Amino acid sequence: MKKLVIAGGSGFLGDALIHYFGNKFDEYIILARTPHKNTTNVKYVLWDAKTIGDWSQHLEGADCVINLCGKSVDCQYTAANKALIFSSRLDSTAVLGKAIANCKDVPKIWMNAASATYYRFSEDKVMTEIDGEVGEGFSVEVCKAWEKVFNEAQTLQTRKINLRISMVMGKRAGVFPVLRKLTKRFLGGKMGNGNQFVSWIHEEDFCRMIEWLINNKNAAGPYNVAAPNPIRNKNMMQLYRKALNVPFGLPATEWMLEIGAFFIKTETELILKSRNVISDRAIKEGFEFKYKTMDECIKNLEERFT
Repeated sequence: MKKLVIAGGSGFLGDALIHYFGNKFDEYIILARTPHKNTTNVKYVLWDAKTIGDWSQHLEGADCVINLCGKSVDCQYTAANKALIFSSRLDSTAVLGKAIANCKDVPKIWMNAASATYYRFSEDKVMTEIDGEVGEGFSVEVCKAWEKVFNEAQTLQTRKINLRISMVMGKRAGVFPVLRKLTKRFLGGKMGNGNQFVSWIHEEDFCRMIEWLINNKNAAGPYNVAAPNPIRNKNMMQLYRKALNVPFGLPATEWMLEIGAFFIKTETELILKSRNVISDRAIKEGFEFKYKTMDECIKNLEERFT
């Protein structure tokens, strides 16, 4: 009986994985902090993402455990939010490591979410797992601490993979519907100077890469989860306007973004940092993307949206 456990799997990416895998797994265990209705082969199990409890028995014999836990970074970086961003990632990772180590029939694979923001702001160089340069600042410190806890977990019989995830483009969630709405309201111009790179991945390729990593028995360590062609913000917004037949989009200067971020309680770093990241390891090891360019990605999502 094949079993997939997803911690923090009640959101966008967890739903995408369950839908993609379908009957490829006999049982899905979703570790969640709030109750959800179970379905035929999807069972929601309550946990606090901090302490060992009855939930840990569901890890026994799992083919794969995927940890997607972490407070959204789409918020203002107040002291309280910073603490929650750290603790939600570090605590869940640490307790999963302890629970896996205590299993009699240990999970075969443990994948832990991380972020492509691990790398420095870059307009000059593509960041790969081999020669990418670590950045600095709050978000990078979170990424470094997150991966440190994961790497230090004593789960020697379980294959471990760090998922440095870029912006996942989905039909109903993530950034696509937000940018689509802005574009239709003629607000789809460049953001800041528009030169910052956007690293991204189509939700289907995200799921396909997870499946490929499960099946690739030599895959371990950090993998960038990002399409092979990062795109500058101004070019991306041009593709949105083209796909939606919108003749123009008002640009948003940096000071405008700062004001907007204040009112919607978020940070401009999410828009202005240049993330020039690709999945170099996966490509070299044989993974093939279905959606290699942002143009292909937007066209596909728009066709499915309407």
